[in-house]
Amino acid sequence: MTIYHLVGIKGSGMSALAHVLHDMHYEVQGSDVEKRFFTQQALEKAGIKILPFQKENIQPGMVVIAGNAYPDTHEEIQEAVRLGLQVIRYHTFLGDFMQNFISVGVTGAHGKTSTTGLLAHVMKGAKPTSYLIGDGTGKGEKDAAYFVFEACEYRRHFLSYFPDYAIMTNIDFDHPDYFANIDDVFSAFQEMALQVRKGIFACGDDEQLQKIQAKVPVLFYGFNEDNDFRARNINKSPKGTTFDVFVRNTFYDSFYIPSFGDHNILNSLGVIALCHYEGIDVEIVKEQLLSFEGVKRRFSEKELGDQTVIDDYAHHPTEIKATLDAARQKYPDREIVAVFQPHTFTRTQAFLQEFADSLNLADKVYLCDIFGSARENHGKLTIKDLEEKIGGAEVISEESTKILREHQGSVIIFMGAGDIQKFQEAYEKAFSA
Repeated sequence: MTIYHLVGIKGSGMSALAHVLHDMHYEVQGSDVEKRFFTQQALEKAGIKILPFQKENIQPGMVVIAGNAYPDTHEEIQEAVRLGLQVIRYHTFLGDFMQNFISVGVTGAHGKTSTTGLLAHVMKGAKPTSYLIGDGTGKGEKDAAYFVFEACEYRRHFLSYFPDYAIMTNIDFDHPDYFANIDDVFSAFQEMALQVRKGIFACGDDEQLQKIQAKVPVLFYGFNEDNDFRARNINKSPKGTTFDVFVRNTFYDSFYIPSFGDHNILNSLGVIALCHYEGIDVEIVKEQLLSFEGVKRRFSEKELGDQTVIDDYAHHPTEIKATLDAARQKYPDREIVAVFQPHTFTRTQAFLQEFADSLNLADKVYLCDIFGSARENHGKLTIKDLEEKIGGAEVISEESTKILREHQGSVIIFMGAGDIQKFQEAYEKAFSA
């Protein structure tokens, strides 16, 4: 029996793939650095072996899947080559794997993970569905009809995929360490669009996506009246959101989602549109939307005394604004406190003013030092450059998080894509001390 060895198994995409293969009864193991990752607990619970990096892990007969973060010079990859083993990059493996199913790739600058999670949850209510989500979760279903996966534009990795369908949530300038500008990002999505085999569901409110050309039908969803799938009669409350969907100006049905903010209405619309096209019973769609509990690190809430603490992956100005808007809808009468850790110096430099503008939507802002990438040269930029642009902002360390206790009855949102969780953990310890 083939043993799959995953180099960098704790990465969010890699760990999800490990779960998929494990569920399908393949033998799976992997290796990574010693540091504990948020994906680790689920891997351990599933009984998937995690080893520290060393070339001795590589044995004859294995198939080695290499994570994108590790170069060909990595000791395990070099050992696999020396033994004449097949070494496949993560995105290449995924591209081949999905040919066995009706595949749906979810892509976009923002909202990929939430929309992939929502789509997988809704579709599995109708038919067996395997899925791979960027929050590290994956499931391989026996006899799966559908394969739903998150397709990332970074370094154009999604060009390894030729899915049946694609949902495109938006096109925005991000990853300034790789993309030159918005036109460069658009060209990547345009190339991806030409690889889709059956149909594309794109947010028509996004001016970049309106320019997408494809060989297959492109159906648009959104709030604007020229969309094929349109949300109208929206009612937002602290409990959730209701809206009517019109298909080419004809009433289709009413939907309720237990989530907040315009971005969640749009994510739901993309899912509703695809399910409509695939002929999935609308009652199943409504029921599954209602029971969706979200994905990891997207508006994940817990109570701490009289405070509500939220963990969110928002690391781009557009995402910060969406998260703060959602918090305002759910908690209209409470103070909103943002604790933000910028992720990479290149992104912080590129969006310095935009970060300030979006964070200013909070009532109070605390900043953590910039989480740098090993690949970048950060020049003279520091967190002070961002602090100066935000009224009343303060820089905090793990040791000084206890200052957050002063915000009685508030909603405290920890945001970032680095290791912001350590600040939240420090605060929770300080709170109960």
